[in-house]
Amino acid sequence: MRHFGHIPAATRSGLFHQEPAAFTADSPAPTLATALGATLYSPATRPRLAADVRKQAARGVVSMVLCLEDSISDSEVEAGEANLVHQFAELAAGGGEASDDPDTAPDSDPGTDPDLPLLFIRVREPRQITDLVARLGETVRLLSGFVLPKFTESRGRAFLEALDVAERACGRRLFAMPVLESPELLHLETRAETLAGIAALTDKYRERILALRLGVTDFCSNYGLRRSPDMTAYDVQIVAAVIGDVVNVLGRSDGTGFTITGPVWEYFRTGERMFKPQLRRSPFLEGRAEDLRTALIEHDIDGLLREIELDRANGLLGKTCIHPTHVVPVHALSVVTHEEFSDAQDILRPERGGGGVLRSAYTNKMNEVKPHRAWAERILRRAEVFGVAREDVGFVELLTAGLAG
Repeated sequence: MRHFGHIPAATRSGLFHQEPAAFTADSPAPTLATALGATLYSPATRPRLAADVRKQAARGVVSMVLCLEDSISDSEVEAGEANLVHQFAELAAGGGEASDDPDTAPDSDPGTDPDLPLLFIRVREPRQITDLVARLGETVRLLSGFVLPKFTESRGRAFLEALDVAERACGRRLFAMPVLESPELLHLETRAETLAGIAALTDKYRERILALRLGVTDFCSNYGLRRSPDMTAYDVQIVAAVIGDVVNVLGRSDGTGFTITGPVWEYFRTGERMFKPQLRRSPFLEGRAEDLRTALIEHDIDGLLREIELDRANGLLGKTCIHPTHVVPVHALSVVTHEEFSDAQDILRPERGGGGVLRSAYTNKMNEVKPHRAWAERILRRAEVFGVAREDVGFVELLTAGLAG
């Protein structure tokens, strides 16, 4: 699979200075953590789940979570588990059609399917991990791991121990994506202790942790809050404070941190707007993109675009998504700009190892080699999986191509 692999090769060539690299479910963990992108959630009870997975993969989705937790009622859990076993069998039996683009068919384990996204199951209890792996049988080869809800040190240990047992039983690498959403993490008097416990536990199981996810909806529910489509998570001060502390403890660039993904954007329908649209007109002034701007505003996507930018500014990468229309905007804004790539390359040149300050090739900023090194390394990791836009290509062109794909 590859980001923007759903658009024609000739179109990709015109958009990218460096095209997104192909990867598989068996790629190194750092590559997969960066490549998660817009992780699309779907209830595990959907009767045509296998067909939905393939349809979304064909539209550019590279990671999905099949949810047995908050997206379904308590009475549906047993049916959801049975449906997952059935749908994985459907996916395995369906195989995968050959791609028209040979570059999108990388070498991989013969048992994997390059036309499927990375698939994760969100469970409720640790016992579901070992039970589902046993019930999936050989189709577990299509599974990349599990999403662990309401993760704390005390609650998370049992999940990770169950994952260890399941992995040994099936002989396949299985990742964990803990969700940080518990009241103990939100409440000020218990936050520091809770974060320290999570840090200790995730460090012990470091090779198994693919990414940490933020459950902002649960944070808000503890105070009876819900942000409007005109506001981002960062406009809700209680939530913004937690995000900052999570990144502070768990997102460090010194080798102790993890990839932390952005919170869910809840809105996807049109409605009356209370505030002025946030999406600036200037990137769309050439006329051909004005209709796109209007469509994005009407579908409350302009707030999503702003939140994605704030996610990245605050150290988050990728995003939880509950609607397919959110996927392309997340991916378009994850592409590295030519300017970012140029700066990162300059900073990381071998001859710059001693530090110093240099003027950007774009002549609009100073690049300090030592302070900006970690940023540059992160940019190049993102460039590998999301690509680098051509100098004259912006997010409007990437959005347009991705939506037309």
